[in-house]
Amino acid sequence: MTEAIDGRLKELGIVLPVAAAPAANYVPYTISGTTLYLSGQLPIEDGKVAVTGLVGRDVDVPTAQRAAELCAINILAQAKAALGGDLGRIRRILKLNGFIASTPDFTEQHLVMNGASNLIANVLGDAGKHARAAVGMASLPLNAAVEVDAIIEIDA
Repeated sequence: MTEAIDGRLKELGIVLPVAAAPAANYVPYTISGTTLYLSGQLPIEDGKVAVTGLVGRDVDVPTAQRAAELCAINILAQAKAALGGDLGRIRRILKLNGFIASTPDFTEQHLVMNGASNLIANVLGDAGKHARAAVGMASLPLNAAVEVDAIIEIDA
């Protein structure tokens, strides 16, 4: 399974970054039994937040979708670190929670989250099909436009 995932990442032109260290007093992940809980991931690229501002004012939907994709890439990087480098241990992405910094009148958070959902499904196949939430927020840490966390079922 790991080779198939690595192949899909290569086909998609995705190189997973080194998993980001926590920016405050929390851990990047916890594991309980066969469940991996990942802390929220921001759209970090090249060591900085790549997409900032409010969707619906400063950020359009395609750019916000790209931010969600970056969050998903960082989720995969954190999962890889948590699983000793073996993404093949992922049985299934159980749920993605998407937080979209948006104006009060913006109502297309679900479209923004498609960026993360599509990337995860494209990389992991059936194991990447998940439940999710996509909610609007007044603001996010570091002025990020999007943040995504994950709950993942893993092999013990």
